[in-house]
Amino acid sequence: MMLDNLDDKVEQAVHKAVEVVFQPETYTQVAIVLAIYAVAWLVAQRIRKYAPILDAHYDEAAVHPVRKFISRLGALIFPTVAILMLRISVEISETLLNQGWLVQLALIISILLIAYSIIHNFVRNKFLAMAFRWLGIPLLFLHLVGLLGGLIEILESISVNLGNIEISVYGIARVAIFGSILFWLGRVSSQTGRDFISHQENLDVRTREVAAKLYEVAIFFLIFLLLLQIMGINLTTLAVFGGALGVGLGFGLQAIASNFISGIIILMDRSVSIGDYVELEDGRTGFVRELNMRSTTLETFDGKDVVVPNEKFIAEIFTNWTHKDKSQRYRVDFSVAYHSDVRKLVEIIKEVVASHPQVFSGEDVPFEERPDCEIDSFGESGINMFVEFWMEGVDDGKNRVGGDLLLMILEALQEHGFEIPFPQREVRVVNRHSSGNRKQGD
Repeated sequence: MMLDNLDDKVEQAVHKAVEVVFQPETYTQVAIVLAIYAVAWLVAQRIRKYAPILDAHYDEAAVHPVRKFISRLGALIFPTVAILMLRISVEISETLLNQGWLVQLALIISILLIAYSIIHNFVRNKFLAMAFRWLGIPLLFLHLVGLLGGLIEILESISVNLGNIEISVYGIARVAIFGSILFWLGRVSSQTGRDFISHQENLDVRTREVAAKLYEVAIFFLIFLLLLQIMGINLTTLAVFGGALGVGLGFGLQAIASNFISGIIILMDRSVSIGDYVELEDGRTGFVRELNMRSTTLETFDGKDVVVPNEKFIAEIFTNWTHKDKSQRYRVDFSVAYHSDVRKLVEIIKEVVASHPQVFSGEDVPFEERPDCEIDSFGESGINMFVEFWMEGVDDGKNRVGGDLLLMILEALQEHGFEIPFPQREVRVVNRHSSGNRKQGD
């Protein structure tokens, strides 16, 4: 009996399908769909022709992040135009043909295609792309065909009560899905905004750093508020609770708040920026490689990263060697014998030091910045001399020239016959026995 009923249903379905296939309205809908796809393709090609930045091949040559983003939007032109035209055609088909199921099916396919195109062109994380592709698109399909509501009711019925809190499978899935989407959008927006700000050549480096940090904080604060709304948390109640909690946390998190505010002050007053060579009060030195809202990272010459709380740059004294001008003055000390021709030696040393490629020298350099050799003091064994010079950067690491100059000075002294003194001591031997005999004779 059951097999007979099943056969009848299959036969009715086949008969209805054949009837639908041979209806003139079906072929009319097919023609409408094909015409819409053709028009959408022509419109997309025309737009790309007059706006080359929307061409997908432009992404390979684009350098600016905003231009790369716009070029990827070109892949969305065809499905977007098709969706707009199909949405209008659904209403027209249902009015004139009394059916529009085929046009509606084409609309659903176009929406799924644009969703896939967005995932393919804009989601760079492989895990997120896979999650959106295998979870997001099926959920979107269920929503378009009207089956998502029933699935939601089933998931809501599977719940657990923990006191006054009801936790359902649907609530967990909603927070997980929309939370992932929000944090992905936040990260993409933050990275895109930072890249856009960093390419603004009309702004100086420090202003770009301030704007990028403030933009990043604003984006993730907005994402946090949206996620609270998705979780169903009342923001009014949260504000009252947060006020009381903030007072308690204010005392417990004074150091974190102090470093956060200090980071903003550093970015605003421009006392420290990326690339500066900084010497702290405790003697540690390094180049500023990263400025965060909580700390600043210094890279030493031996490859170590020193993480310094931002409060250090506000409450303590530090030296910024390259804050306004990266040119620095250094000196190298050496000694020569007393019988040396010092006037001749001074000119030789000036010429030797000026020959180094990293030392400022030449007629176009101001006189006070050219190499200068002078007498420092008269020592026990020889004349103490020094040579001062200016160079770009810090005399250490990749810019270290002090060792080179000492070697060049040594070779110059040896070549011109100047003697490098060494400590000399005069020793006198006193005969105590003879001295004692004289005293006895007296």
